[in-house]
Amino acid sequence: MLDRIREQEEAKRLLQAALRDGPAHAYLLHGPPGVGKTSAGLAFAGELLGDSDRAERRAHPDLYVLEPLGDQIRIDDIRLLHHDLHMRPFEADRRVYVVLSAHLLNEDAADALLKDLEEPPPYAVLLLVADELGPLPETIRSRCQPVPFRRLSERAVREEVAARAPALSEEETTALARVASGRLDRVERLLDPKAAERRTGLLAVARSVYADADFRPSAAADFVTGAASDSGAQAKALAEAALERLDLPTREGEQRVRRAQRGAEREELLLMLEELAAWYRDLAVVGAGADGAAVHCDHLDELREDATPERMPSAERAAELVRETWRSLEEFNIQAELAFEALFIQLRRVFASTTQWVAA
Repeated sequence: MLDRIREQEEAKRLLQAALRDGPAHAYLLHGPPGVGKTSAGLAFAGELLGDSDRAERRAHPDLYVLEPLGDQIRIDDIRLLHHDLHMRPFEADRRVYVVLSAHLLNEDAADALLKDLEEPPPYAVLLLVADELGPLPETIRSRCQPVPFRRLSERAVREEVAARAPALSEEETTALARVASGRLDRVERLLDPKAAERRTGLLAVARSVYADADFRPSAAADFVTGAASDSGAQAKALAEAALERLDLPTREGEQRVRRAQRGAEREELLLMLEELAAWYRDLAVVGAGADGAAVHCDHLDELREDATPERMPSAERAAELVRETWRSLEEFNIQAELAFEALFIQLRRVFASTTQWVAA
């Protein structure tokens, strides 16, 4: 089953060595979202339990999967895991505990989990799956065997895009693979027709910053936050539909839906910032004659038209401003509407030295 995971040779080597030599008591699978960590964790669990099919379906009696219902993993969730941890295996020789989104452990939950990591029963293997290491206490990280995951290559993502959408042109396939930035979870989002409309609108906004004499930063910010809200509404509807197949208490169901909605909104905002930064970087790249390195290679005609020599320094500075906003949104709980309006005001000023406005 591990062989099905795309690339990630180092992670697969470590997990296969554990299967060969005997597992440690705890592993920390960490890396960006959408690169195969959860699939690898369940595949590894299946190998440990001797039943890959049921593990993949999360149906094995000796597999315990914990995932946050709200925006945190709370101490009550860990208490339930702790209670289960001291039950003997039902069928297999061991029990496997998979904690998804482990970076969302709050302080109390992390402290409670630490006790189980320090003194686990001999038949238990704990797998923590985290999108980032920063929020996890060093005490937890030090008690787990690290298994790093990387962003996937452009080739791997391009193959996934081509498999899912064979009707796309080569330029469109390459552009979406580059926009996905090594993450398979973004491929499905980018192939959604509504996501395609959002991308078209976003690139129009990116151009209007320097090409439209009537550009309004507040309107540009409204477009971005409105697109994120639309993405959140889609995720909410899908989560609500999924709830119909689950037997969850009302409060837990509501938490799951809210988490799906907020997560989709935040992910959409971060993705749009990455696309904006890539557009302004592409201006500089195409202006320098390196068309083949452009992320938005399906929009080369517009980029060639816009990439005038006087815009190149402004484009480089604009890309850095967008990346700074991305870092602020990623690290801090800032208000998106104000952050994007401030960004578009700054971008407009950066391009103000452009003496000739062209029609968008």
